[in-house]
Order: sequence, then C-alpha cells, then structure tokens
Amino acid sequence: MRLCFLRKKMNEPSSRYLVVTGMLVMATMISMCQAMGNNVYPLILVPGNGGNQLEARLDREYKPSSVWCSSWLYPIHKKSGGWFRLWFDAAVLLSPFTRCFNDRMMLYYDADLDDYQNAPGVQTRVPHFGSTKSLLFLDPRLRDATSYMEHLVKALEKDCGYVNDQTILGAPYDFRYGLAAPGHPSRVASQFLQDLKHLVEKTSSENEGKPVILLSHSLGGLFVQHFLNRTTPSWRRKYIKHFVALAAPWGGTISQMKTFASGNTLGVPLVNPLLVRPQQRTSESNQWLLPSTKVFHDRTKPLVVTPWVKYTAYEMDQFLADIGFSQGVVPYKTRVLPLTEELMTPGVPVTCIYGRGVDTPEVLVYGEGGFDEQPDIKYGDGDGTVNLASLAALKVDNSKSVEIGGVSHTSILKDEIALKEIMKQISTINSELTNVNAMNE
Repeated sequence: MRLCFLRKKMNEPSSRYLVVTGMLVMATMISMCQAMGNNVYPLILVPGNGGNQLEARLDREYKPSSVWCSSWLYPIHKKSGGWFRLWFDAAVLLSPFTRCFNDRMMLYYDADLDDYQNAPGVQTRVPHFGSTKSLLFLDPRLRDATSYMEHLVKALEKDCGYVNDQTILGAPYDFRYGLAAPGHPSRVASQFLQDLKHLVEKTSSENEGKPVILLSHSLGGLFVQHFLNRTTPSWRRKYIKHFVALAAPWGGTISQMKTFASGNTLGVPLVNPLLVRPQQRTSESNQWLLPSTKVFHDRTKPLVVTPWVKYTAYEMDQFLADIGFSQGVVPYKTRVLPLTEELMTPGVPVTCIYGRGVDTPEVLVYGEGGFDEQPDIKYGDGDGTVNLASLAALKVDNSKSVEIGGVSHTSILKDEIALKEIMKQISTINSELTNVNAMNE
C-alpha cells in the first residue's frame, strides 16, 4: 500500500508536466489557427442543384399514392416533430419508394398565386443554414457514396487556413424552387436571397468586418449572380470581396432537355428515369436550366431531333408542350424566360472555374418510340453536364475564366488537380489581405 502511494506521488509531477505541456501545445495550435484565419477573407459556399440535404414532414393533408407511401411505413426513421430526410434518401433506389419520393418532392404551380408550392400535406425545410453540415454529405450514413463538398472544405482548411463553420460557412437552400422575373412572386427563392444577405452581413461582422468570398457550384452560381444583381453597389463594395463560380451553367444546358423529355437519374443506379420525370418537370429551378437563346442562339443547329420536329432554344415552349408538359409552358414563358434573356453583370470581381474536354450532350436524337425512350446522344465539348458555350458565357468586366481539361461537372469538387487550381485562386484573392497584415505588423 505504501509503495503504491509513493509511486503515485512520484508520478504526479510527471502527470502535471504532461497536462501543462498539452495545454501549451493546444494554445499554440489555437494561436496558429487564429493567425491563419486573420489572413483569409471569410467564405460562403452556395451549392448546386441537389447539393444539400432537404427535410420533410407529412401532415394530415398528405394523401399517399400507395400503401408503400403511408407515413407510418416510410420513412421508418424520423426526428423529433416528425421530420425526416427527404434528400438524399437511399430508399429512392427501391421502386415502390421511388414513387413516394417523387410524390413528396413534387412542386405545384398555383396560377392564382402565380407561384410554386409543395405537394399538399408535405412541409419541407433546409437544415443547418449557415453551416457546411448539410453540404458535406447528402446522407451522413453513406458518406463515401454521397460526399459532395467534403473534399473542397478539407482542401480549404488544409491549404488556405480556413476554419470550418468559422471562416467557411454554408448557404444551403431548397433547390427545387427558382427565382422569377420581375413582377412575379417567388416566395421560397426570394426568402433564400434575404437569408443569404443576412448571412453575408453576419459573417463579415464576425470576421472583423472583412468582405466575403462567395464560392458557388453549378446552379448556385445563377442564384449568386441574381443575388448580387439585386443588391446596391455600395452594399457590394462593403460586403463582397469576390465571386468564384465553379461550373456555372450561365446559359443553361442541353442535358436539361433530356431531363424534361425522358427523365434523368443523375447517376443514381437502379432508378427508372420515367419514375422521377414527373417530379423533375415540376422543379422550378430545372426550367431555369433549360438552354437559353442568349447562348444557344444558332437557329440552324437543333438541340433535340425527332422524326417529326427539330427543336432549338427558340422553340422551348413548343418542346415543353410536345413532351406532354403543357402546364409548364405559361410559367416558363412568363416567369423563367425573361430571367435568361440576358446575362446579368454580378457587379463584383468574378473568377469562373470549369472543366472541359469531357463528352457533353450536344444533340438529343429521339426515335419512333418518342420521349418515353432514352435518346441517342451526339456529344460536344463541356464538363459532361454543361456545354462549354454555357460554361464560358459570362463575359463581364473584372472577370477571368480558368479552364481545367478532363474535369467533369461534379468531379471539380474533389479532383486533385481541380482542387489545387481552386485553392490557387482563393489564395490569390487572400494574398491582398496577407500583404496588408504584413505591412501593419
């Protein structure tokens, strides 16, 4: 007993030494992180279409289309208050639940309100606004399979000195909804722009008044473009340092016509594209991504060819009617088309980074079977999803473009070469702040 006591006494100084040493190391690391944080402009990530989690809950107005869709059966796992993950849910891979997913993701255009709404009985929300949490993985239980901005955030932390949820924030949104032309309401998307504005101001305030870098992917670039265009020059000068757009579809994409005509599984295996087509057609933001005449302006080059009709970007209303989606014609012509007729100037320095050299649908050729069959595809240049003409369409003052060969629309967020280029551009933007801090020391 006495020997044990003496041994314990003898070890106490060593234990205290280790504790003190550990505290000093931790303090040093915190100090280093803070020093690195002082040399970066805070950054807000704006994801693309399907690039963040969505949650839903069902109320008494919900009418399941089959017994499989009954709220007591699917989904099994719910959070408090009845909330569950609507996107992404791996159950969508199973045919009975694909239909349930489709029903719950649908939007409906209300002609009286001139706006889009959720399906009756379905409430939705975007979790973790202001954090990167819902952008890293679409399903935290399937991290490898549903990783989205995880690699990008890690690279920003490792190579540029950012701190997640301190100097890197996230602005997730309900990507089904889109903006509308002036004079038309867009309640959900307009609220997102308000939330984004408040997040920018709050982030700047919490980071010594530094202006913010907005870094978007895909559809997020269109939202940022219109967001900036709807703010005043004085506000932009105070709060926005730079806009970095990754793979932005400035003039839409031809592959979106395939989504409307015959459905698109977005690479998700085992899913019948015709089962998800109805929901994809009702997505307001999908209409926003249809090819614009501002970019696809050649009337002699059809984008979709059938045995009976050829469609260019100028015949989009006829195309929507002919594929069996006539209810989408009026909202497209009145709400969406005016948004795409000109490429708005963001009013801040812009860096566009995108891939090229990847086979990208350029002409969709449908046969006698019509639009319920998948088309033959003629390919051109782009990033596999967005055509090069659209990726390179933004030509404004104080902007530059960086092309990366062989990088696809989604791999730009994880490809090693692409990430190095993105970090290089972010570091260049931050170098101005580093130089200022060095002069003040």
